[in-house]
Amino acid sequence: MRHDASRFSCAVLTMSDKGSRGEREDESGAMLQEMLRQEGYQLRGYKMVPDQIEAITKALVQWVDQDKIDLILTTGGTGVSPTDVTPEAMREVIEKEIPGMAEAMRAASLLKTPHAVLSRSMAGIRGRSLIINLPGSQKAARENIEVLLPALPHALDKIQGGTSDCANLRVDKE
Repeated sequence: MRHDASRFSCAVLTMSDKGSRGEREDESGAMLQEMLRQEGYQLRGYKMVPDQIEAITKALVQWVDQDKIDLILTTGGTGVSPTDVTPEAMREVIEKEIPGMAEAMRAASLLKTPHAVLSRSMAGIRGRSLIINLPGSQKAARENIEVLLPALPHALDKIQGGTSDCANLRVDKE
């Protein structure tokens, strides 16, 4: 049994000081929106905010608690520079962490670059929504989300109370 992505809403949140000031185009956010559309998700939101915990938490909480967005992808702010605060904001927002998603992204990234060890990306649940942090680089964001795409509809179904049997769900790699 495969789950249909088209019944889930999604949004993309980009963290970028330069982007939020209009000094940089958001290539990663645009690419993620297009990938989600191609997968069949209903795109219901996009926003760019500065690398500030308060701005990040405000956007995430609104999308989950008020707008009831099923899947939120964030891009940016997951590294180790002083301005990278996305994981700190996530910890204030999520109710449950899903470490396996971040571990899978890092494991796949380590096959391409040793710098993957610097990633602080997280994934977690708030209410009935899944929030996933991705790197700010377009290439890294694409590589990371590609690792998770096959599992996302099933994860969303389970988060929202679905009763499908995990043991009977098989995802074959091509």
